[in-house]
Amino acid sequence: MNYPVQKNTLYVGGLAEEVNEAILHSAFIPFGDIKDVKTPLDQATQKHRSFGFVTFLEREDAAAAMDNMDGAELYGRVLTVNYAFPERIKGGEQGWAAQPIWADADTWFERQQQEEEMQRLQAEHQAAMRAAEELHRKKLAEEREGEKEEETEKMADPMAAAEAEVLTQSS
Repeated sequence: MNYPVQKNTLYVGGLAEEVNEAILHSAFIPFGDIKDVKTPLDQATQKHRSFGFVTFLEREDAAAAMDNMDGAELYGRVLTVNYAFPERIKGGEQGWAAQPIWADADTWFERQQQEEEMQRLQAEHQAAMRAAEELHRKKLAEEREGEKEEETEKMADPMAAAEAEVLTQSS
């Protein structure tokens, strides 16, 4: 199975019981700035499980630490130092995932809220467009009504009709 390695996080195996995170940090600090040190605890005994993880800020520092500390001795025990694989959690491809299923819950809620907001804005836009179209239709109808009224007024008044006819002939 090919798992992507984390080039700045090292797995440190073979730790003695006396080694804690502070000692592990002190052993690896000569190689560069350390971002994090973890020694997972056994739930039953509340002691570390003889391994830990050291995360460096720079990949080059992690590579130097691995080259120098793999096979080194710490508190009478020989260390095994390799690049760490991402934590595997049940549920992803081949039955394992790198993150728990709830890891993207916050972004999922954000996406849902954005989608709801977009739908609301689209509905408002459509309502505004319908209102504008309706207003435009009313204005056109009023203009047509005004033109019809003028024509009927001209037809009803014979003097106005004669004047309009003379004006159109003289133009």
